[in-house]
Amino acid sequence: MGTGASMLAFAAPAQADTLQEALTKAYRNNPTLLAARANQRAIDEDVPINKAQGIPSIDATGSYTEVLKKSPNSFTAPDRILQIGPTLIVPVYAGGAIKNSVKAARERVDAGQADLRAIESAIFSQLVAAYMDVLRSEALVSLAANQVDVLTVNLQATSDRFEIGDLTRTDVAQSQSRLALAQGDLRNAQAALINARETYIQLVGEAPNELQPPPALPGLPADVDTAVDIALAGNPDLIADKQRAQAAGFDTEVAGSGRLPTVSLFAGADYTDYFGTLAGGAGGIAQDETTANAGVQISIPIFQGGLPAARQRQAQARETAALEQIIATERDVIAQVRAAWSSWQASLGVIESSQVAVEAASLSLEGVRAENSIGSRSILDVLNAEQELVGAQVELVTARRNAYVAGFSLLAAMGRAEARDLGFFGEGMLYDPVDNYERVRGKIWDWGRDPDPVADATRTVDVPAPTADVPEQGEIGLEPSY
Repeated sequence: MGTGASMLAFAAPAQADTLQEALTKAYRNNPTLLAARANQRAIDEDVPINKAQGIPSIDATGSYTEVLKKSPNSFTAPDRILQIGPTLIVPVYAGGAIKNSVKAARERVDAGQADLRAIESAIFSQLVAAYMDVLRSEALVSLAANQVDVLTVNLQATSDRFEIGDLTRTDVAQSQSRLALAQGDLRNAQAALINARETYIQLVGEAPNELQPPPALPGLPADVDTAVDIALAGNPDLIADKQRAQAAGFDTEVAGSGRLPTVSLFAGADYTDYFGTLAGGAGGIAQDETTANAGVQISIPIFQGGLPAARQRQAQARETAALEQIIATERDVIAQVRAAWSSWQASLGVIESSQVAVEAASLSLEGVRAENSIGSRSILDVLNAEQELVGAQVELVTARRNAYVAGFSLLAAMGRAEARDLGFFGEGMLYDPVDNYERVRGKIWDWGRDPDPVADATRTVDVPAPTADVPEQGEIGLEPSY
């Protein structure tokens, strides 16, 4: 097993794509992952939004009034009035609502960061499967094309021997039938290869180019119990649900705060100008004035029709649901780990048996062909031996693909299939959601604004449609590095 830092470091031919390159491109350009990061930045803003409720606020109001008709009983009413005044409100106590809402927001930030890890791991898992599907499909196309070539030669040889009376028309028909089936298998394999390449393009944003065999997976556990223990401590979905349950607990406290008093300080000032129209401009009356005030405002709820209790019961029910969700996710994680472990182990066993089957089928085919040349074996025996060899090769290629995908899925369930675990970026090159949270958590300036939103993901509309052509390496995909 290699270390995380060397997991994806291996030599590859020029102009060929490696798994490291594919994962790097997806990490930087996949729209699902980029959208998840943007959504997390939106969640980060809930912290300053809730903090703002406890920060002093200043408002300024102004009005200009033109009196069109005065009351006949108002002897000092002015003709026009200008009023301007600022007001300062300082929250002092809100029953714990602000404090607990900020704590809940912080917990949801942590949950969102764990969700982002899970999305990253899911994208990588999909890409690894797509990468291996391309390799497998290329190998199957090569095998199918080779089988068509072999059966074409067999049919020609059978036809020639029929012409000289050495074989019957039945032998020729059997060869024709097997060739037609092989041609159909080739077409199906080519269609599957195109589909696999399309999936790769969808995830990476570029077409695959002579994909190289994948490197060994790092950190695979020695047994399933170890894998489960690691997953219960590090699976991002489970971590996110635990954080959301903590946030739900704070929501319950916020709901209960509606029963408690609120206290705030206030201060204000007003400037009023009558433009010399107060009391008809008579002397001795000030035509403008400035006033100021300050005080304490206390609001004590006495009866609200059961609203605070209903809100708190509702929050408690949601908190209970969040706690139950932790157990549901824990069950799901355990099932994922055990299933991935089982699939991985089974695929490794299939690889061993398939290797033996390929070797045995190869020797068998050589023997049957030799025996057929001296007349002790029929053409049907040769065709069956060729089919057995192809079947064993297909099973070997498929088992290798399944083993790698299951191994990566196991790492993903354990919480160890993210960019930080794979080690293909240098320090400081990874996207760290904490950086944005630290950037915005203490901002209080009303006019702060980020640059206008733009999409950073690469489009695939200009990527040429993939073909079913396979690389010149005829054995690619048969011998991946595990």
